[in-house]
Amino acid sequence: LEVLGVIRKEQIEVDDEQSKVLVYFSPTISRCSMATLIGLSIKVKLLRSLPSRFKVRVEITPGTHETEEDINKQLADKERVAAAMENPNLAKMVNICLEGSF
Repeated sequence: LEVLGVIRKEQIEVDDEQSKVLVYFSPTISRCSMATLIGLSIKVKLLRSLPSRFKVRVEITPGTHETEEDINKQLADKERVAAAMENPNLAKMVNICLEGSF
């Protein structure tokens, strides 16, 4: 994702004192049909990797996707994220996206 410019170091904010992480990502095109899956994969990776004290927010970089508000709303909703990961097909897709990641 970094090679494609979807995630850049300067789009990641970590506040250790406040236990907050904010990651912006930029889909490669404004109509990217994979934007929700990309965002969900980033969020799941962070939730699995960071200590549970961290509040994780993943959002689309403003102005980079036609439906960024809807996708950001979905990614911010803990229940929707949990429900998505309970869906075997979607969980499998997320896990495939995360294969080989550190």
